[in-house]
Amino acid sequence: MKRLFAAVVVMLGSVTALEAQQAPSVEPETPLATVFGYAPMFAVNTNSVTPGTSVIPMADASARSEVAEPVPAVPANPAPPPPDPKFLYGGRDDYRWQLGLGASWERFRSSIFNASAVGLNTSVAYYTNDWLGIEGNLMTGFAPTIFDHEHVKLFNFTGGPKIAWRQRRWEPWVHGLVGFSHEQPQTASGGRNAFAAQVGGGADYRINPRLSARLQGDWLHTQFFSQSQNNITLAGSLVIHF
Repeated sequence: MKRLFAAVVVMLGSVTALEAQQAPSVEPETPLATVFGYAPMFAVNTNSVTPGTSVIPMADASARSEVAEPVPAVPANPAPPPPDPKFLYGGRDDYRWQLGLGASWERFRSSIFNASAVGLNTSVAYYTNDWLGIEGNLMTGFAPTIFDHEHVKLFNFTGGPKIAWRQRRWEPWVHGLVGFSHEQPQTASGGRNAFAAQVGGGADYRINPRLSARLQGDWLHTQFFSQSQNNITLAGSLVIHF
C-alpha cells in the first residue's frame, strides 16, 4: 500500500513539472519610457513602500521644498555707504577758495590832484582753516580828465592775511594787505608807482553754498609824489565759493 501511494505522488509531481515547462513565458510589460525613447529620471522600489502610503517622487519633493522655503539673495559686493557731503551748510566745513568780482569806488586825494575813480574790484582768497585765509586783491579806478585832458587811472595790487568769522548766513571779516599802486597821468612831481597799504573789512551774506554777496570798505595808504595819501575805497561784489 505504501509503495502504491508513493508511486502516485511521483506521478503527480512529474505531471506538474511537465505543465510548468510547457506554459508560455509572460514577457514583462514594456515601460512607457522605453516606448517614447527616454529613460526615467527616478525609480521607486514599490516593494519597500508600506501599503496605503503615497509615494512622492524625489524631483517633485525637491521642487516643493524650494518653493516652500525660498533662499534670500545676498549681494556679493554690498554697496559702500555714500560719502559725507563736502559742504555742511551752516557749519565749519566750508569751501576753501573764494573769488570775488564786483565794482569799486576810490577817493584819491593828494597835493597834485584829487579824483573820484570808479572801477573793478577782484579778490582771491584761500582759507588755510575755518578762520584764517590768504588774500590777493586787484582794484582799478577811472576818473574824469584833469589838467590838459589827461585821464586819471588808478591800479592797486595788494595781498596779505584775512580773518573771517564764518557763520551760517553772515561772514564778517577783516584784512590787512600791502603791495603797490600805479597812477596815471605822469606828473612832474614824481614817478607813477608807489607803495600801498590797505586795511579794512566787510561782510559776506550767503545766498547759497556756492554764492555770496559782499560789501566792504578800506583805508588805502599810498606814497605818490614823495608824499603820503590817505584814500578811502568802497566795493560791492559777488563771491564764488569753490
